[in-house]
Amino acid sequence: MPKLKTKSAVKKRFSLTATGKIKRTTAFKRHCLACKTTKMKRQARGGRILDVTNFKTVERFMNG
Repeated sequence: MPKLKTKSAVKKRFSLTATGKIKRTTAFKRHCLACKTTKMKRQARGGRILDVTNFKTVERFMNG
């Protein structure tokens, strides 16, 4: 059976931390930033750790 390829979309959107968790970017930070509050934009700066419910699916796509 051939090796499975890593999904390109997952490769672009997620990254692994040193402890093995999956990091994602925050939503709602791409456009229409004038109408969003300063607090919302400030809190959306950093990355987020992926929720446990989605971890297995994303990990499968990352490792191929």
